Amino acid sequence: MPQSDGGYVSLGGGGGGLNSAIYNSTTEPQSGPKTVMETVKRVIGTAIGAQDKHALLERSGGGGAQPYIVSARDRDKTGKAANARMPSAPAHTAEEARLLGAMPVDPMDDIELRSVQLQYPNQRGSIVGSCDLRRVPTDKGDLLVAVQGDTTKPAIVTYHDLGLNYASSFAGFFNFPTMRSLLDNFCVYHVNAPGQEEGAPTFPEDYVYPTFDELASQLLFVMTHFNLKSIIGFGVGAGANILARFALANPDKVGALCLINCSSTAAGWIEWGYQLLNTRNLRTKGMTQGVLDYLMWHHFGRNPEERNLDLVQLYKSNFERSINPVNLAMLIDAYIKRTDLNIARTPSGSPQTVAAPSLKMPVLNITGALSPHIDDTVTFNGRLIPEKTNWMKISDCGLVLEEQPGKLAEAFRLFLQGEGYGKC
Repeated sequence: MPQSDGGYVSLGGGGGGLNSAIYNSTTEPQSGPKTVMETVKRVIGTAIGAQDKHALLERSGGGGAQPYIVSARDRDKTGKAANARMPSAPAHTAEEARLLGAMPVDPMDDIELRSVQLQYPNQRGSIVGSCDLRRVPTDKGDLLVAVQGDTTKPAIVTYHDLGLNYASSFAGFFNFPTMRSLLDNFCVYHVNAPGQEEGAPTFPEDYVYPTFDELASQLLFVMTHFNLKSIIGFGVGAGANILARFALANPDKVGALCLINCSSTAAGWIEWGYQLLNTRNLRTKGMTQGVLDYLMWHHFGRNPEERNLDLVQLYKSNFERSINPVNLAMLIDAYIKRTDLNIARTPSGSPQTVAAPSLKMPVLNITGALSPHIDDTVTFNGRLIPEKTNWMKISDCGLVLEEQPGKLAEAFRLFLQGEGYGKC
């Protein structure tokens, strides 16, 4: 092609030998006179081309691999490669393409969380800071009572379950929004079982722990200390059994009861055997894995990790760090030695027998659908007066206070409204 028409000429001049090799490898279009700026652009383009050629030699040298060619279509107007940072991937075979197309694309491949550590808060909006702690003397030693609210308002007395105390059992529930508004109309007295508070000293070996009947009678000292005429009982598990015993012995001092997972019978052989092994381990080895597993089953039922792993880890941490194992062994020992409540439902129209009375006050009997204590609550419900009893099974939970606090708070509020506490 003639030079005047924009043809190509050799940079080295000449027609054969070395000049011919140069001609084959390096040619440039000639289109007449050039300005200084165009000359600079041409030099820069030549340098970029040399770098591309050097990369090409490194990729294809010695291995018989396919050459990697940057054509004119892969360059922009300035002569730079269009994809300078990441060149196009080599072509795949049809089989590889099908496999790659079938693989899911994970957009989070490059994210690694190396320095994240799981931490468990010691108090979840704890009620400890908002409570007035009092030591109440009784005939069986002092009781720690946490007072929450205005003491001039009607009284709610709470009692916790095994392995817990007033803070770990009721902190989350009484900080729920519905319950916080309820506290404007009530004063809550959180009773702690002897030696179950956090940081409690270990009882001496010769200490005789109160029986459940004696624990129930201690509530009379609490009412006298705070000058309470009547209370509303709110208990869970072992605490529910204690409040039921107190209400049975003092029906004129209890206006209503809300009992969760309450057992009204004596311990069976299976429960007695498991708990006896737990008390032995707690006294000699501390909080073992076997005791921990049993406590988790007692509160949550089966497979709690599948429902709320964070809550499970929080409770495990509480069992391992906050509870004195020797004192807990004494409470568990008293629990498995509990006697039957000896209550029975009186048939309609028949006279009330003295030997087998029942609770005279309204009772809200609650359990969780996944709780291991459903049968106990059904038996308890069958021994109560039907007109004054409401049995409720809350779905999708084992530990009702933590897993379904909204439903429990609403049920408790409506229960109190039905008993004449209209402002709650």
